[in-house]
Amino acid sequence: MLLAMVIASSGCSLVRPAGAEKPLPPPLPDRAQSEWPAIAPLLEMMSVLPQTDPARQAEIFQSAKDAASIAPTTSNRLRYALALGVPGHPGSDPVAAQRQLAQLLARPETLLASERWLATVVQADIEQRLVLQAENQRLRDEVPHEPNDKIAGLTRRLAAESDENARLRKALEEARAKLDAVTHIERAINDRNPNGTRTP
Repeated sequence: MLLAMVIASSGCSLVRPAGAEKPLPPPLPDRAQSEWPAIAPLLEMMSVLPQTDPARQAEIFQSAKDAASIAPTTSNRLRYALALGVPGHPGSDPVAAQRQLAQLLARPETLLASERWLATVVQADIEQRLVLQAENQRLRDEVPHEPNDKIAGLTRRLAAESDENARLRKALEEARAKLDAVTHIERAINDRNPNGTRTP
């Protein structure tokens, strides 16, 4: 359930369980868009981690974990928290991710605006996943006592969230492509001297 930049770039919204009252995170603030390069490696990790082979997954996750342990800077702790929150790999632990993100967001002044936005969006996504998982488990425990329509309703909701996640992943790839384009333009501008000609 990667969310990264997708709300701002695609207008997609996260699936909210029935009765959820917590508002969705705001779009990426305009003032934070200049900081996109700072979170580009985080977005790359979140995109690659659930899709690569198990050996590479273990390598990426262990690298984030070791960095947070050896040099627990805010950036390293955020990277590890996001790695914990990404589903689809053996190291995923949404409860631990939620706890660590809460600790980071308790001191928002230590985060860049773009990092704070990303942490907020991921935290909201994790909370919703945990709610759905708890409801799924409750319904499974009550299968002998609940009508089939409740099970079917949950199945539909989970299917809808799966579809939403596919849209979010696609939007993430589009956001990364936009970021690459902006970075390319910035490099081209930086290569020019004040007279407007390229540096030899």
